[in-house]
Amino acid sequence: MRIAQVSTLYESVPPRAYGGIERVVSWLTEELVRAGHEVTLFASADSRTNAHLYAASEVPLREIEDTADPIALHFAMLEDVVHRSSAFDLVHFHVDYLHFPFSARLSCPHVTTLHWRMDVPGLAELYRRFPRVPLVAISDAQRESLPWLNWQDTIHHGLPRGLFAPVYTPGSYAAFLGRIAPTKGPDCAVEIARRAGVPLRIAAKIDNGDRDYHERVVAPLIDGKEVVYEGELDDAQKAAFLGGARALLFPVDWPEPFGLVMAEALACGTPVIAFRRGSVAEVIEDGETGFVVDTIEEAVDALRRIGTISRERCRESFERRFTAGRMARGYEAVYEKVLHATRAPVRLTP
Repeated sequence: MRIAQVSTLYESVPPRAYGGIERVVSWLTEELVRAGHEVTLFASADSRTNAHLYAASEVPLREIEDTADPIALHFAMLEDVVHRSSAFDLVHFHVDYLHFPFSARLSCPHVTTLHWRMDVPGLAELYRRFPRVPLVAISDAQRESLPWLNWQDTIHHGLPRGLFAPVYTPGSYAAFLGRIAPTKGPDCAVEIARRAGVPLRIAAKIDNGDRDYHERVVAPLIDGKEVVYEGELDDAQKAAFLGGARALLFPVDWPEPFGLVMAEALACGTPVIAFRRGSVAEVIEDGETGFVVDTIEEAVDALRRIGTISRERCRESFERRFTAGRMARGYEAVYEKVLHATRAPVRLTP
C-alpha cells in the first residue's frame, strides 16, 4: 500500500527530546515500512526515517516558535499533500482538523488520528461541518465528548518492543516526566513525593508559554536534593530515568487523551500512579500495573505501597497492549476499512 503520513511540524520526526505526536508518527511510519508498505512522511527536514521524506519545513517550529506562523507553514504542507495525493492509496493525517477543508480535494481516501482533547468549546460546531471525515481515537475516553463523530476505531499508541529494556529492581526515587505545565501537575508530584518521603526527579520540557508558571510555582520547589530537575531527556536517557524509578507520578489535571509516558514507564517495568483523568483508567490497570487515584492523599498512600505492584506484570502489560507492532496492525485494519468503504460498487448488468 502507498501511504502518506502527515505529521505536525512542531518537532522533528522523531523528536530529539520531548514530543508525543511526532514520536508516535515515527514509530508508526517505521513499522509500516517494515511491513512492506511504501510510505511517504511529510515532516520537518531534519526528520529521520526509512520512509520517503518530504521536507515540509526547514526546521521544527519549536526552534522558531517566537517568529514563525505555525498555521501558515502547516497550510503550505497540506496544499502540497493535495497536489501529491494521486501518488498515494491513502493519506493518514496527524494534524487534528487543520486539513479538513483540504481533504475534499484529495485524489485518494484519507483517515485522521485525533491526538488532542475533544471537550473544547467550538469543536463540536467544526466537526458538524465535516461529518464524513474518517477518524481514529487514541482512547475511548477521548471519544466520550463527541461520540457521534465518524469514528473508525480506537487505537492506543504503541512503541517499539526493544526501545526500553525492563528493569525489575525498583529504584529509590519517584519520576515525573513530560512537560512543565499546570495541566501536567508537576507541583502535585512534588507534594506527593514529599509527603510519602520519597525523592523526586523531574525530567521535563518547558515551553515559552509555561515559563512564568515554572518560575512562580515549580522552580521554588526544586532544592537539588529531594527534588531534582534534570531538563529534557532523549530516549537513551529516558530509559535509564524511567527504569531506575520506583514509580512514575502522573498527576494530570486535564482529560489526557492517552498519556504516552505511562506506556513508556510500563515498557521499563515501572508502575504508574496517576490521577483518574481522561484515558488513565484505560492505560493503567488499577492494582496491577499501578494505582489510579482521585486525591493527593490516595496518591501518597499509593506511593508508599508501590512495592506491591509487580514490575514484571508492568512489562507484560506493555508487550500485550502497547507495542508499535500492535498499533501498526490496528491502523492497517483501519486503512483497509476506509479503502473498502470508498471503492465504488460494481454494477452488474443483466
